[in-house]
Amino acid sequence: MATIRSFEGFQPVSLKQEGDDQPSETDQLSTEEGDPVKDPEPRQISRQPSVTESTLYPNPYHQPFVSRKYFATRPGAIGTAMEDLKGHIAKTSGETIQGFWLLTEIDHWNNEKERILLVTDKTLLICKYDFIMLSCVQLQRIPLSSVYRICLGKFVFPGMSLDKRQGEGLRIYWGSLEQQSLFSRWNPWSTEVPYATFTEHPMKQTSEKFLEICKLSGFTSKLVPAIQNAHKNSTGSGRGKGLMVLTEPILIETYTGLMSFIGNRNKLGYSLARGSIGF
Repeated sequence: MATIRSFEGFQPVSLKQEGDDQPSETDQLSTEEGDPVKDPEPRQISRQPSVTESTLYPNPYHQPFVSRKYFATRPGAIGTAMEDLKGHIAKTSGETIQGFWLLTEIDHWNNEKERILLVTDKTLLICKYDFIMLSCVQLQRIPLSSVYRICLGKFVFPGMSLDKRQGEGLRIYWGSLEQQSLFSRWNPWSTEVPYATFTEHPMKQTSEKFLEICKLSGFTSKLVPAIQNAHKNSTGSGRGKGLMVLTEPILIETYTGLMSFIGNRNKLGYSLARGSIGF
Protein backbone atom coordinates (compact mmCIF):
# COMPACT_ATOMS: atom_id res chain seq x y z
CA MET A 1 0.00 0.00 0.00
CA ALA A 2 1.33 3.41 -0.94
CA THR A 3 1.72 5.80 1.96
CA ILE A 4 2.40 9.52 2.16
CA ARG A 5 5.01 10.47 4.71
CA SER A 6 6.20 13.78 6.09
CA PHE A 7 9.46 15.17 4.69
CA GLU A 8 10.26 17.58 7.50
CA GLY A 9 13.16 15.56 8.89
CA PHE A 10 15.14 15.27 5.65
CA GLN A 11 18.24 17.48 5.11
CA PRO A 12 19.99 18.17 1.78
CA VAL A 13 23.20 16.14 1.38
CA SER A 14 25.96 17.07 -1.06
CA LEU A 15 27.58 14.20 -2.97
CA LYS A 16 31.39 14.36 -3.19
CA GLN A 17 33.97 11.97 -4.44
CA GLU A 18 37.21 11.27 -2.59
CA GLY A 19 39.95 13.74 -3.50
CA ASP A 20 37.43 16.26 -4.85
CA ASP A 21 38.31 19.61 -3.23
CA GLN A 22 35.86 21.65 -5.28
CA PRO A 23 32.88 22.78 -3.21
CA SER A 24 29.56 21.48 -4.29
CA GLU A 25 26.82 23.68 -5.67
CA THR A 26 24.96 23.54 -2.38
CA ASP A 27 28.04 24.53 -0.36
CA GLN A 28 28.77 27.35 -2.78
CA LEU A 29 25.27 28.75 -2.48
CA SER A 30 25.31 28.58 1.31
CA THR A 31 28.74 30.26 1.42
CA GLU A 32 27.63 33.07 -0.87
CA GLU A 33 24.48 33.68 1.16
CA GLY A 34 26.37 33.74 4.45
CA ASP A 35 29.14 36.12 3.29
CA PRO A 36 27.73 39.55 2.61
CA VAL A 37 31.18 41.06 1.96
CA LYS A 38 31.85 39.03 -1.16
CA ASP A 39 28.49 39.89 -2.63
CA PRO A 40 27.87 43.58 -1.88
CA GLU A 41 25.30 44.08 -4.65
CA PRO A 42 21.82 42.72 -3.94
CA ARG A 43 20.63 40.00 -6.23
CA GLN A 44 17.79 40.77 -8.60
CA ILE A 45 15.33 37.91 -8.43
CA SER A 46 13.01 37.65 -11.39
CA ARG A 47 9.53 36.43 -10.59
CA GLN A 48 7.11 34.92 -13.01
CA PRO A 49 3.69 36.59 -13.01
CA SER A 50 1.17 34.51 -11.07
CA VAL A 51 -1.81 33.05 -12.89
CA THR A 52 -4.92 34.62 -11.42
CA GLU A 53 -8.39 33.19 -11.33
CA SER A 54 -9.58 35.72 -13.89
CA THR A 55 -7.08 34.27 -16.36
CA LEU A 56 -8.28 30.73 -15.78
CA TYR A 57 -11.95 31.71 -15.82
CA PRO A 58 -12.38 34.86 -17.91
CA ASN A 59 -16.17 34.61 -17.64
CA PRO A 60 -17.14 36.45 -14.40
CA TYR A 61 -20.34 34.38 -14.10
CA HIS A 62 -18.59 31.01 -14.34
CA GLN A 63 -18.84 29.05 -11.08
CA PRO A 64 -18.58 25.44 -12.20
CA PHE A 65 -18.34 23.66 -8.86
CA VAL A 66 -21.34 25.48 -7.38
CA SER A 67 -23.59 25.56 -10.42
CA ARG A 68 -23.26 21.84 -11.19
CA LYS A 69 -25.16 21.03 -8.01
CA TYR A 70 -28.33 22.64 -9.33
CA PHE A 71 -30.06 20.55 -11.96
CA ALA A 72 -31.60 23.71 -13.41
CA THR A 73 -28.15 24.72 -14.68
CA ARG A 74 -27.50 21.41 -16.44
CA PRO A 75 -27.32 21.70 -20.24
CA GLY A 76 -30.77 21.58 -21.79
CA ALA A 77 -32.74 21.64 -18.52
CA ILE A 78 -34.13 25.17 -18.87
CA GLY A 79 -34.81 24.68 -22.57
CA THR A 80 -36.78 21.50 -21.90
CA ALA A 81 -38.81 23.19 -19.18
CA MET A 82 -39.66 26.10 -21.48
CA GLU A 83 -40.79 23.79 -24.29
CA ASP A 84 -42.91 21.69 -21.91
CA LEU A 85 -44.72 24.72 -20.52
CA LYS A 86 -45.16 26.33 -23.93
CA GLY A 87 -46.79 23.14 -25.20
CA HIS A 88 -49.06 22.94 -22.16
CA ILE A 89 -50.25 26.54 -22.57
CA ALA A 90 -50.80 26.09 -26.29
CA LYS A 91 -53.04 23.07 -25.64
CA THR A 92 -55.02 24.45 -22.69
CA SER A 93 -55.51 28.18 -23.18
CA GLY A 94 -53.64 29.32 -26.27
CA GLU A 95 -52.49 32.50 -24.52
CA THR A 96 -49.44 34.45 -25.65
CA ILE A 97 -46.38 34.03 -23.41
CA GLN A 98 -44.66 37.33 -22.60
CA GLY A 99 -41.83 36.08 -20.45
CA PHE A 100 -40.18 33.17 -18.65
CA TRP A 101 -38.26 33.42 -15.34
CA LEU A 102 -36.57 31.17 -12.79
CA LEU A 103 -37.03 32.58 -9.29
CA THR A 104 -37.20 31.50 -5.67
CA GLU A 105 -40.54 31.57 -3.91
CA ILE A 106 -40.58 32.26 -0.18
CA ASP A 107 -43.73 30.94 1.43
CA HIS A 108 -45.48 32.29 4.53
CA TRP A 109 -43.25 30.10 6.70
CA ASN A 110 -40.01 31.42 5.16
CA ASN A 111 -39.33 28.23 3.18
CA GLU A 112 -37.48 28.63 -0.12
CA LYS A 113 -38.92 26.90 -3.20
CA GLU A 114 -37.53 26.84 -6.72
CA ARG A 115 -40.18 28.05 -9.17
CA ILE A 116 -40.63 28.81 -12.86
CA LEU A 117 -42.84 31.81 -13.59
CA LEU A 118 -44.57 32.61 -16.86
CA VAL A 119 -46.50 35.75 -17.70
CA THR A 120 -49.11 35.61 -20.46
CA ASP A 121 -51.52 38.29 -21.59
CA LYS A 122 -54.11 37.08 -19.04
CA THR A 123 -52.45 34.82 -16.48
CA LEU A 124 -49.50 34.50 -14.12
CA LEU A 125 -48.37 30.87 -13.92
CA ILE A 126 -46.27 29.59 -11.01
CA CYS A 127 -44.79 26.20 -11.83
CA LYS A 128 -43.10 23.71 -9.55
CA TYR A 129 -40.80 21.95 -12.02
CA ASP A 130 -38.79 18.82 -11.30
CA PHE A 131 -35.46 19.46 -13.06
CA ILE A 132 -34.31 15.93 -12.21
CA MET A 133 -37.16 14.12 -13.99
CA LEU A 134 -37.81 17.10 -16.31
CA SER A 135 -41.52 17.27 -15.59
CA CYS A 136 -44.04 19.77 -14.25
CA VAL A 137 -45.21 18.72 -10.79
CA GLN A 138 -47.61 21.54 -9.93
CA LEU A 139 -49.00 24.53 -11.82
CA GLN A 140 -50.80 27.44 -10.18
CA ARG A 141 -52.79 29.87 -12.35
CA ILE A 142 -53.45 33.41 -11.14
CA PRO A 143 -55.61 35.70 -13.32
CA LEU A 144 -53.79 38.99 -13.83
CA SER A 145 -57.06 40.88 -13.48
CA SER A 146 -57.33 39.68 -9.86
CA VAL A 147 -53.92 41.07 -8.83
CA TYR A 148 -54.47 44.38 -7.05
CA ARG A 149 -51.19 45.08 -5.23
CA ILE A 150 -47.45 44.51 -5.69
CA CYS A 151 -44.94 45.29 -2.95
CA LEU A 152 -41.20 45.71 -3.47
CA GLY A 153 -38.80 45.97 -0.55
CA LYS A 154 -36.58 44.35 2.02
CA PHE A 155 -37.63 41.37 4.11
CA VAL A 156 -38.57 42.08 7.72
CA PHE A 157 -39.48 39.75 10.57
CA PRO A 158 -41.04 40.06 14.02
CA GLY A 159 -38.64 41.18 16.70
CA MET A 160 -38.64 37.78 18.43
CA SER A 161 -38.12 35.76 15.24
CA LEU A 162 -35.18 33.33 15.41
CA ASP A 163 -34.73 32.69 11.68
CA LYS A 164 -34.35 35.89 9.65
CA ARG A 165 -33.14 36.49 6.12
CA GLN A 166 -31.46 39.39 4.38
CA GLY A 167 -32.17 40.78 0.95
CA GLU A 168 -35.07 42.13 -1.05
CA GLY A 169 -38.08 40.59 -2.73
CA LEU A 170 -41.43 41.07 -4.39
CA ARG A 171 -44.88 40.15 -3.10
CA ILE A 172 -47.96 39.77 -5.30
CA TYR A 173 -51.45 40.05 -3.76
CA TRP A 174 -54.55 38.69 -5.51
CA GLY A 175 -56.87 37.91 -2.61
CA SER A 176 -58.15 39.49 0.56
CA LEU A 177 -56.02 39.01 3.67
CA GLU A 178 -59.09 39.55 5.86
CA GLN A 179 -60.76 36.49 4.36
CA GLN A 180 -57.77 34.23 4.93
CA SER A 181 -58.56 31.58 7.50
CA LEU A 182 -56.49 31.09 10.63
CA PHE A 183 -55.79 27.50 9.62
CA SER A 184 -54.28 28.45 6.25
CA ARG A 185 -52.24 31.20 7.89
CA TRP A 186 -50.50 28.87 10.33
CA ASN A 187 -50.44 25.78 8.15
CA PRO A 188 -46.99 25.48 6.49
CA TRP A 189 -48.42 23.33 3.67
CA SER A 190 -51.42 25.54 2.93
CA THR A 191 -52.11 26.42 -0.72
CA GLU A 192 -54.82 28.97 0.08
CA VAL A 193 -52.51 31.89 0.87
CA PRO A 194 -53.74 34.90 -1.17
CA TYR A 195 -50.28 36.17 -2.05
CA ALA A 196 -46.90 34.96 -3.26
CA THR A 197 -43.43 36.21 -2.39
CA PHE A 198 -40.39 35.90 -4.64
CA THR A 199 -36.70 36.68 -4.63
CA GLU A 200 -33.84 36.05 -7.04
CA HIS A 201 -32.60 32.52 -7.67
CA PRO A 202 -29.17 31.74 -6.10
CA MET A 203 -27.78 30.75 -9.51
CA LYS A 204 -28.35 34.19 -11.00
CA GLN A 205 -24.62 34.79 -11.48
CA THR A 206 -23.93 31.44 -13.16
CA SER A 207 -24.13 32.75 -16.72
CA GLU A 208 -25.47 35.64 -18.73
CA LYS A 209 -28.52 33.57 -19.64
CA PHE A 210 -29.36 32.91 -15.99
CA LEU A 211 -28.68 36.53 -15.14
CA GLU A 212 -31.49 37.45 -17.50
CA ILE A 213 -34.11 34.91 -16.39
CA CYS A 214 -33.30 35.11 -12.65
CA LYS A 215 -33.34 38.89 -12.29
CA LEU A 216 -36.24 40.16 -10.22
CA SER A 217 -36.28 43.58 -11.87
CA GLY A 218 -36.77 41.99 -15.30
CA PHE A 219 -39.73 40.00 -14.02
CA THR A 220 -41.30 43.10 -12.45
CA SER A 221 -40.89 45.17 -15.61
CA LYS A 222 -42.93 42.62 -17.56
CA LEU A 223 -45.47 41.77 -14.87
CA VAL A 224 -46.69 45.30 -14.06
CA PRO A 225 -47.68 46.31 -17.63
CA ALA A 226 -49.31 42.91 -18.18
CA ILE A 227 -51.47 43.37 -15.06
CA GLN A 228 -52.41 46.91 -16.07
CA ASN A 229 -53.48 45.74 -19.53
CA ALA A 230 -55.45 42.87 -18.00
CA HIS A 231 -57.33 45.33 -15.76
CA LYS A 232 -58.20 47.49 -18.77
CA ASN A 233 -59.45 44.54 -20.80
CA SER A 234 -61.29 42.88 -17.91
CA THR A 235 -65.07 42.62 -18.38
CA GLY A 236 -65.82 41.55 -14.81
CA SER A 237 -66.67 43.80 -11.91
CA GLY A 238 -63.18 43.42 -10.37
CA ARG A 239 -62.05 45.58 -7.52
CA GLY A 240 -62.36 48.87 -9.36
CA LYS A 241 -59.12 50.16 -7.87
CA GLY A 242 -56.61 49.06 -10.48
CA LEU A 243 -53.08 48.05 -9.52
CA MET A 244 -51.03 49.54 -6.70
CA VAL A 245 -47.24 49.19 -6.84
CA LEU A 246 -45.70 50.01 -3.45
CA THR A 247 -42.18 50.17 -2.10
CA GLU A 248 -42.37 48.95 1.48
CA PRO A 249 -40.89 46.23 3.75
CA ILE A 250 -42.18 42.70 3.18
CA LEU A 251 -43.20 41.05 6.44
CA ILE A 252 -42.62 37.32 6.87
CA GLU A 253 -44.41 36.41 10.07
CA THR A 254 -42.40 33.52 11.47
CA TYR A 255 -41.07 33.13 14.99
CA THR A 256 -39.21 29.90 15.78
CA GLY A 257 -38.39 29.10 12.15
CA LEU A 258 -37.01 25.63 12.87
CA MET A 259 -38.59 24.12 9.77
CA SER A 260 -37.28 26.84 7.44
CA PHE A 261 -33.87 26.81 9.13
CA ILE A 262 -33.35 23.13 8.33
CA GLY A 263 -34.90 23.31 4.86
CA ASN A 264 -33.16 26.46 3.66
CA ARG A 265 -29.72 25.52 4.96
CA ASN A 266 -29.92 22.22 3.09
CA LYS A 267 -31.60 23.72 -0.02
CA LEU A 268 -34.48 21.24 0.20
CA GLY A 269 -36.65 23.43 -2.00
CA TYR A 270 -34.33 23.07 -5.02
CA SER A 271 -33.62 20.28 -7.49
CA LEU A 272 -30.14 19.73 -6.14
CA ALA A 273 -27.53 16.98 -6.40
CA ARG A 274 -27.29 15.58 -2.87
CA GLY A 275 -24.26 13.36 -3.42
CA SER A 276 -23.97 9.60 -3.32
CA ILE A 277 -25.36 7.61 -0.41
CA GLY A 278 -24.04 4.12 0.15
CA PHE A 279 -22.82 1.60 2.67
